[in-house]
Amino acid sequence: MAKGLDELLDEVESKFFTPDPLRLDLDKRPNDGGGGGTGGTTQNNEWNRTQAKETLRLTETFKKEDDLDSLINEIFEEPSFHQKPRKLKSKPSGNTSVQASLQGPHKSCSPVYLGGSMVPCGIGTRNSQRACDCLRCIACDFRVVSYNDYMWDKSCDYLFFRNNMPEFHKLRTKLVKKKGTRAYACQCSWRSIEELTDLQAEHQLRWVCGKH
Repeated sequence: MAKGLDELLDEVESKFFTPDPLRLDLDKRPNDGGGGGTGGTTQNNEWNRTQAKETLRLTETFKKEDDLDSLINEIFEEPSFHQKPRKLKSKPSGNTSVQASLQGPHKSCSPVYLGGSMVPCGIGTRNSQRACDCLRCIACDFRVVSYNDYMWDKSCDYLFFRNNMPEFHKLRTKLVKKKGTRAYACQCSWRSIEELTDLQAEHQLRWVCGKH
């Protein structure tokens, strides 16, 4: 029985443990009492079992430490630790024209022109004489509206525009068809223009270019 246990322990040690130089030295020492007595053999067997248990305990401890180190390494090697933060994508605006107008450079007419229906609208300059279509009144703070091929009836008055601006279906009651003429109006002023006209010549109008 003792011999079979020794062989089993030797097999375990040969597979899993590195030979201990101290133990090799002790194995070479002669047994106490000499002559192959049973007392020496029993002590050697007990010593072998004690050493095997101690070696197993140390091996399990080292194995747990190795497992812990591996776990830590796996955590820090996760892709989430190395991935760059993704940039948030802004949602496209449904009203691209408004967005472009807010971001783009605003230009003003210089000088500001009024004109009949035959005069093209746009940004007016000395070289490009266009009727401004972004007029605003600084007196009533209303946007100036214009209607091509119309003129205002002579019966128009301040109260009419005050009560009806900017509803076209109400204003049209005072609009008279006239080809080549453009009818301008805000809440407090109105004009019927046939030719290209510099706004500075109309001293009573408080209209300015609201920037394009």
